[in-house]
Amino acid sequence: MSWEIRPQLDQLRAEGLWRELRVMDSPQGPLLEHEGKSFVNFSSNDYLGLASCDVLKAALQDGAARYGAGSGASRLVCGSLRPHAELEAALADFKGTEGALTFSSGFAVPMGTLPALLGPGDTVLLDKLSHACLVDAARLSGATLRVFPHNHLEKLERLLQTAKGRVLIVTESIFSMDGDAAPLREMVALKERYGAWLLLDEAHAVGVLGPQGRGLAAELGLEGRIELQMGTLSKALGLSGGYLAASHAVVDLLINRARSFIYTTAPPPAVAHAALTALEMVRGEEGERRRKLLRAHVENVQTKVGLGNTGFQSAILPLILGDENAAMAASAALRSAGLMVPAIRYPTVARGRARLRLTFSAAHLPEQVERLMEALKVLNLLHPAEAACH
Repeated sequence: MSWEIRPQLDQLRAEGLWRELRVMDSPQGPLLEHEGKSFVNFSSNDYLGLASCDVLKAALQDGAARYGAGSGASRLVCGSLRPHAELEAALADFKGTEGALTFSSGFAVPMGTLPALLGPGDTVLLDKLSHACLVDAARLSGATLRVFPHNHLEKLERLLQTAKGRVLIVTESIFSMDGDAAPLREMVALKERYGAWLLLDEAHAVGVLGPQGRGLAAELGLEGRIELQMGTLSKALGLSGGYLAASHAVVDLLINRARSFIYTTAPPPAVAHAALTALEMVRGEEGERRRKLLRAHVENVQTKVGLGNTGFQSAILPLILGDENAAMAASAALRSAGLMVPAIRYPTVARGRARLRLTFSAAHLPEQVERLMEALKVLNLLHPAEAACH
């Protein structure tokens, strides 16, 4: 077989699927500097505006001064430092579970967890719109993979009726590309009826929803009924890394069997130290203040331009354009207007479902949000009937 790379690249360009890195010359925030120009940033997952806040920067510096720049080894050798243990205890308390285990990234969490818990003869039932890391982890586990249409409870129940072995339902609480929520109460009832387990990815809900920002499971009072709660430190918490919150038994098994945990150098201790501060902020009055600002921005946009149903559910608002090249052109037009809004295309979303993905932050100023809405109107990009429903 020929190793011809150039034709593949040409095809990506022709299909409107070409991607390239854009190097930013400023810290993450509501304003970004790129190639000498300033852009209002509506593309980040920094929902509470913590990534560049002074308190978190000071905590990171303090962690580096106390514990050094790197961990030096994997957690099972000599890289398990005090901040790692303290963070895991804090995460377990935050998520209402017996224990928690941190990983180097959110992607690494399911890649270690699913193969450690499942194998041939078992079954994974996966929402069709679940993140790529969940899909890849399910395939890697060797379990039978069955996909149900997005949030389709009737199909999920039919799959549960015939599933073999240990059965794990996998879903996001808030879906990363559409910003809508899983029907979590109903899914928990189904998994309990059929003796399955549930893995819930709270990446886009933690910090944003629920009491103290603890996520959708906490908002619905379901934390104690979900076996596996995963999340990330890289979105609302402003840092990097991932975690799984679960029982002591599950955590102990992962320490012994999760390859993405065992065979990698431990995350920098300064990041774990700073994450403790981020958790305190998210859980406290400052977190609540920022959530109110974020909610106000989203509800303002929903009310004035009709993107989805009104009422705050997440910080993500998709504007469905359909065609990949149309989405790229719209993103470029907004960039010319000084606004950073990404075009999301296949394979991140289905073909014909390309979109602008608008994300909001507590750090945005009201006038910046107004500027976005005016630009969308001027460019004739507001088509409420084509916006994803929330």
